[in-house]
Amino acid sequence: MVNMINIEKTSLIPSWQRELQSAFTNINELLSFLELNVTDLKLYNEAAKNFPLLVTQSYAERMAKSDWNDPLLRQVLPHPDELEKHPDFLSDPVGDNPASVSPGLLHKYHGRILVISTGACAIHCRYCFRREFPYTDNSAHRSQLDSINQYLSNHPDVTEVILSGGDPLTLSDSKLQYLIEELAKQPQVERIRIHTRLPIVLPSRITKKLLDTLSSTSKKIIMVIHSNHPNELSDDVSNVLLSLKTIGVTLLNQTVLLRGVNDNAETLVKLSHRLFNCSTIPYYLHLLDKVTGAMHFDSTMSHADDVYHQIQKKLPGYLVPKLVREEPGKMYKTIIARNS
Repeated sequence: MVNMINIEKTSLIPSWQRELQSAFTNINELLSFLELNVTDLKLYNEAAKNFPLLVTQSYAERMAKSDWNDPLLRQVLPHPDELEKHPDFLSDPVGDNPASVSPGLLHKYHGRILVISTGACAIHCRYCFRREFPYTDNSAHRSQLDSINQYLSNHPDVTEVILSGGDPLTLSDSKLQYLIEELAKQPQVERIRIHTRLPIVLPSRITKKLLDTLSSTSKKIIMVIHSNHPNELSDDVSNVLLSLKTIGVTLLNQTVLLRGVNDNAETLVKLSHRLFNCSTIPYYLHLLDKVTGAMHFDSTMSHADDVYHQIQKKLPGYLVPKLVREEPGKMYKTIIARNS
């Protein structure tokens, strides 16, 4: 009887949440799955101490076996290089803390506020600019929604709410529905923008209930996904992106330029073509945010400039993302313009 009850309880958990619960969190288990051997994991585990490994089975299955240089593996595997310190690499490289208005609410940009809806993710990207963000004290829980709506009422110029995190799509369907419905009560809000990596790393998250929630609101929904390499865009990912596009969601992509992952024109050109085939517009190509632990992903400005010039020559204009960087205190992204 006990076993039957446990089975019934398990069956009530959506498949995407069960998959998330079974994500890789142990470095040795991930390396074994990928048929990789390392004699001493001490420094890898040290790198993971404050920012542990987290990667979904779905994402890991797209990695090449026996390849330490697989571009997807490099994005998620804690590495001894993260232990290096550099004065230019900071815990808050984009100025989130000064922009904090109240727990879970940031106001950096004119006409837009950013809501830290959760600290949870489905994957820990090793270059994450919020890897040291104090989520415990700075996430917008249900109890803070009244104050967020009051802030919106006091700032009628704010017409767009950005849901960030963590990853907003790690919220359950019911919690996300409640959040969107509450924000939609504000007549001034025209758009709700969701920044998420889950359609890429956990495509099963795009449930019918989620699609119903996004299609039922009167607000325009924009989803900014985050893909860095064409190998991430499997057929499963393509299918869920198409389902989002079909219900009227505007799909944009942000890529981070990462040394050893995608810092070459060939990869970025393939990525833009693949994104377009997945109903998604290449939006931003970000220079690396200089967060502590990510120095080994950094490229020189001259190399970034050269790569960008090459992709401009190889892609039609609508497939060329804007090359940008985030600078603390600025009310907009800084567009990097080629000198010549």
